[in-house]
Amino acid sequence: MGEGALAEHKVFAIRFCFFFASQLRHEPICRKVFTKKRKTFSSLKQRLQGTEIPSVKKQPPPSKKQPEKKSNWRQLHEDFINAIQSAKQVTKAMKEGRPLPPPPPPSINPDYIQCPYCLRRFNEAAAERHISFCKEQASRRVFAPGQKSAKQAPVSNTFALCFLADRLTRPNRL
Repeated sequence: MGEGALAEHKVFAIRFCFFFASQLRHEPICRKVFTKKRKTFSSLKQRLQGTEIPSVKKQPPPSKKQPEKKSNWRQLHEDFINAIQSAKQVTKAMKEGRPLPPPPPPSINPDYIQCPYCLRRFNEAAAERHISFCKEQASRRVFAPGQKSAKQAPVSNTFALCFLADRLTRPNRL
């Protein structure tokens, strides 16, 4: 063995002894850390610590069982097929130069709730917000006699549309 190999052997022996000694110390500590269950940290408890605010208890979520909604996949499928067929008819009419067929009637989603004031349809969450808003808006509006719902255009809007149409056809007149 040369001097280089001997020096290398001594360094290896020292490193091994050092690693072995630290390994003996490390193993029980590591075993203890990984077998012990850590409790979850609560930032709320830490924030409230030292204040006069009592601890806040979480309320359990309401256990109301919501009724399962009936699946309407068949209706959606039929609507999709009707939309494809009407699109084919429009394409065919455009190629042949015929007048376009009337658009298909809009499909009504049975899950939506209709607003009694404006007759629009919304999902449940949006309907709750919208109906209260629309009710307030409908109470503020004043309709001309003979009008029954907000769906019909007020008389003033009809007059404005006629006036604008007249202005567009004859721009030189005031």
